[in-house]
Amino acid sequence: MVSRSLAIGFIVSASLALSISSATAQEVGSKAPSFDLPGTVKPVRSADFKGRVVYVDFWASWCAPCKQSFPWMNEMQAKYGPRGFSVVGVNVDQKREDADKFLAGTPANFLVAYDTTGKVAEVYQPKGMPTSFLIGADGKVRAVHIGFKDSNREELEREIVAALAAVRK
Repeated sequence: MVSRSLAIGFIVSASLALSISSATAQEVGSKAPSFDLPGTVKPVRSADFKGRVVYVDFWASWCAPCKQSFPWMNEMQAKYGPRGFSVVGVNVDQKREDADKFLAGTPANFLVAYDTTGKVAEVYQPKGMPTSFLIGADGKVRAVHIGFKDSNREELEREIVAALAAVRK
């Protein structure tokens, strides 16, 4: 019985240590992990955004706040894309068909990548749907947002503008 308790304690401790280390990987100021995922038209690779400000948004077809965030992300892509800004929506559904149904009713005028295996989400560790990571032109995480509310639009846009201004300095 003692050895079983020790084994359980070890497993719990190891799991806790693993979750703590991976949870801190996405702290503001940390280097954003790279990714290479299939996209709607062509592969979406983080390396292709070097020197750009990127808003990486993890979303799912069943996510109600995601339906609210898409029009805003479309607007941000149109408004700031010419200034070096890109939105990348990373879908985490296991079946691409689910994502495609969502996109038929809620179009994305930005790049969409499909993480059907969950490997990229495992590295980024989104804490809810949607979760977004604002990545500066230097490749470091500038902001992390869990969920989406209309009341946060102005704050999110200010962060994008600040990240773009930092590129010019």
